[in-house]
Amino acid sequence: MLPAAAFAGPACRTAASASQPPIVQPGAPGESSRVIGASTAVDLTRVQHTAADVRFMQGMIGHHAQALEMTALLRSRSRSDGMQKLALRIDVSQADEIKMMQDWLKHRGQPVPDAHAHHAPGAALMPGMLTPEEMTKLSGATGAEFDRLFLEFMIKHHEGALTMVADLFSTAGAGQEPEIFAFASDVDADQRMEIDRMLAMPGVR
Repeated sequence: MLPAAAFAGPACRTAASASQPPIVQPGAPGESSRVIGASTAVDLTRVQHTAADVRFMQGMIGHHAQALEMTALLRSRSRSDGMQKLALRIDVSQADEIKMMQDWLKHRGQPVPDAHAHHAPGAALMPGMLTPEEMTKLSGATGAEFDRLFLEFMIKHHEGALTMVADLFSTAGAGQEPEIFAFASDVDADQRMEIDRMLAMPGVR
């Protein structure tokens, strides 16, 4: 007769396997998450970046840089504590993200654009970015008028970032590398929260 342990072994292994927590792959913004197997999860670690990923990171550097230019204007043109706190949150998050995007591109041997390349004559602007005329209008305002314009323009700016994320995830094969998937998803969530916060501030639109 076989020892009891001989029968217990497979049963224990089956029970242990059944007790393993599921592996959940987050969905892109607006999509549901899904449970995947271990082999699929391993395959995801081998996913490589695409040309669309590189364009997204390069474009978002300039996009974030303009947001910092807008908050720099706010420091001397707004007397609102709420606006100053909003500007500080944008400053901290987007300055850190610019550094992260520059490092991401460097580590993959990709060109790192100058953060202020959008000032060059004829430079293409990413979705939501202010035109030179809009930046001039913003820089010429003060007080309550500045606050109103800042909120209007920054909401437009954030909505452009959401468009960039949507375009990334709608491109076949793009946005799959774990690092860029996490970053783009965070951008989507953060920009939506800040839009809601700005819409609730007095004087907007």
